[in-house]
Amino acid sequence: MAGKPSGIKRGGLARSFGVSLASVRVGGAFAIDGVLQKLKSGEDKTPSAFARREARHFVAELGRLKGTYVKIGQMFALLGEHFLPSVLTEALHELESQTEALHWREIEPVLQSALGDRFAELKIERRALAAASLAQVHRATIISSGETICLKVQYPGLADVIDTDFDTVVRMLLLARWVKAGRELDDWLESMRVQLHHEIDYRREARMTDRMAAHVALCNDNVSKGDATYHVPARHHRYCTDNVLALEYVDGYMVTRSEVAKLSQSRRNALGRSMLELFFLELYQWGLLQTDPNFGNYLIRSGDMTTKSDALVLLDFGSILECDKGFLVHFGNAIIAGQEDDRALLLESLIGLGCLHDGSGKEARESFSQFCIDLLEPLRAPQNLPAKYLNERGEYCWGKSQLLRRAGKNAASSAASLQFTVPSREFAMIARKLTGVFTFISVLNAEFNAHDMVQDYIAQWLEED
Repeated sequence: MAGKPSGIKRGGLARSFGVSLASVRVGGAFAIDGVLQKLKSGEDKTPSAFARREARHFVAELGRLKGTYVKIGQMFALLGEHFLPSVLTEALHELESQTEALHWREIEPVLQSALGDRFAELKIERRALAAASLAQVHRATIISSGETICLKVQYPGLADVIDTDFDTVVRMLLLARWVKAGRELDDWLESMRVQLHHEIDYRREARMTDRMAAHVALCNDNVSKGDATYHVPARHHRYCTDNVLALEYVDGYMVTRSEVAKLSQSRRNALGRSMLELFFLELYQWGLLQTDPNFGNYLIRSGDMTTKSDALVLLDFGSILECDKGFLVHFGNAIIAGQEDDRALLLESLIGLGCLHDGSGKEARESFSQFCIDLLEPLRAPQNLPAKYLNERGEYCWGKSQLLRRAGKNAASSAASLQFTVPSREFAMIARKLTGVFTFISVLNAEFNAHDMVQDYIAQWLEED
């Protein structure tokens, strides 16, 4: 991986020119595709194979340019589904696997410049341990102590091109008529730009890492024996700089690994409960929501054979959302309404969250409300859970439920409505986080009911508020 030359393309003009060519090509494809779709006179609106192929051409161009273009594409894949054609968001998801590491000869000078004399204190592995669109991780040993750490190294020059690259992609979207200019779009794009800047602000990420570690330490003091705990890798201040983040190396497994599937049902249940509880801790007690639900941002560290107590290792705090109190009121009410199937309260909450407006028609209100009711299914009281998804003890079977597949049908119909309002960035990010949490628990094949946990957190939050 790391031994393969894979430099990021430099030069704003060359980078912009490449994307502009791609945008014209795809824009033409969508113009042709639009004519073909109109000829169907209301029949199947599935995008043509031609449009899909041209969308992939554009995504391939982003992948070729690497760096911020890949990250921007990944962000649009996650959050752009609210205002981009589905054929494009589907193609953009292909960028999630395009995270090839840079060669050591390109990374070594970055580390030497950032660390200065401290560089000699470390024995750094030349092959990257992991790679992402904006950085890669190298394992290192502190020579004096023998301690193993990880160095997250930001790719060189990103800060100089991040705004230019973002503006280029937005111009492409407008040129290809994938989006319409307007205040609603401008608000979304500006929030995405801020998030992108947060991802390369390692001083901010270091502060967020420390804050999360402090919250987790207090939380673990109250964990019952046998329940899963949380762990945030300790930060090594001496080796942290503006473009290097040094953290404790932690061994663990991703949730998709066979070693995790082989854990006992009770241990997988405990991990699932801890994952869901983490969401409510972040949202209602800590006020810091890690918004990237990527499986790679969590590891499972197995406990010893005596305690069987496992830990969720929390990684990457570059994408943290600090929630507004007013927003939390509406979101909390939406959860309560979903549990009680209170459609009136749910509609009021969705309007408060910016997902619907007072003038939204019946179709938009019903479809989006139903999507939310479906998505919140696992949080209902046991007697209100679908019997076919319960085990013999009356516990909800997260993997068996196929929840997100079922809820997704209503999500698609909601977004297709002409009266559908693009939701606020905060709601979109929390909804994305919640679906990521539910997917994580489903992969664990955990079996437990969540109603009491949710009620406790909401009750405590309302009391404190």
